[in-house]
Order: sequence, then C-alpha cells, then structure tokens
Amino acid sequence: MSDNRQSLSDLATLTGGEAPAPAAATDAGTEGGFAPVQAPVSTMPLREKIIDAQGRAYATGRRKDAVARVWIKPGSGKITVNGRDQEVYFARPTLRLVINQPFGVSDREGQYDVICTVAGGGLSGQAGAVKHGIAQALTRFEPILRAPVKAAGFLTRDSRAVERKKYGKAKARRSFQFSKR
Repeated sequence: MSDNRQSLSDLATLTGGEAPAPAAATDAGTEGGFAPVQAPVSTMPLREKIIDAQGRAYATGRRKDAVARVWIKPGSGKITVNGRDQEVYFARPTLRLVINQPFGVSDREGQYDVICTVAGGGLSGQAGAVKHGIAQALTRFEPILRAPVKAAGFLTRDSRAVERKKYGKAKARRSFQFSKR
C-alpha cells in the first residue's frame, strides 16, 4: 500500500505560509503529532464613542434603591452632585473614595468634570450609583477604557438589595423574642 498523505510542510509550500510546529506527543486529539491549524484570532471591534451635542457622555447608574444620572466631559476633575460639590454632598471620605474609583483604575484622575443628579436610597447607595454611572459614562466617552473598568467590576450593576420583611417575623428573618412563661 502506498502512503499518499502529504506532510504539513508540503502543504505549507502550496499555500505560501509556514508549517505549524509539531505538538507534544501527549496530545490525544491530534493525528501524527501535529496540532490542528487554527485560524488567526480576530480582535473585537472597538465600540463607538457616544457623546451628545455638548460633548458630554451620559449614563445611568443604579445601586440598591438609588438611581444616578451622570454626565462627564473633559475638564479639571470637578464633581458636582445635585448642584453641590462632592465634598459637601458626600461628607464621608470613604464615599468620595468610592466615587473616584473608576477614574483611579483608568488613570484619568482630574481629567473629567462630572455632573450628576441622584435620587433614592441612602448616601451609601447613592455613592455606589454615582460610581456605576461614572464607569458607564467613562466607557462611552473613551471605549478603549472598557477593559480595565470592566475587569475592576465597575460596569456590573450591584443587584444586592434589602430583603423584604415577612409576616410572622420581626424583620426579614429575625423571629420575635421567645418567652418561656
């Protein structure tokens, strides 16, 4: 019987490319010790920049019961929340730290002005909503920043919320105090 199979190097000369390197002998799915030829990996298409007529990017952020509408534009890094400066609205430094996290991850601190309106929930939920909105708007203004912001987990809406109170319970799960007598 004649063996009329061609080697990969012979096939490579026909197509004008290079022959792939042989795979390890332990590959179970390969025949003859050669790895399967893979097509070149195409890069994902870059998203488009989404800005309005004033040159701002808009996004909505949500956390618990709070909803934040956020606009960002290039500027000096001033953050305005409900018409007040962030130091006045969010007095606790930890809340201001939460708001500035998307800028820190993307190395854009002090490069964008943020104007946002936030309603509902408490201060902690509102800070989380503003952070979510800033992260969304930042990726719309600069689509190249989507990878680091997404890797940090800022584009995912934190869906945790307070559990509802059930009947026959003092709170959501706490029972009424037991009385022996």
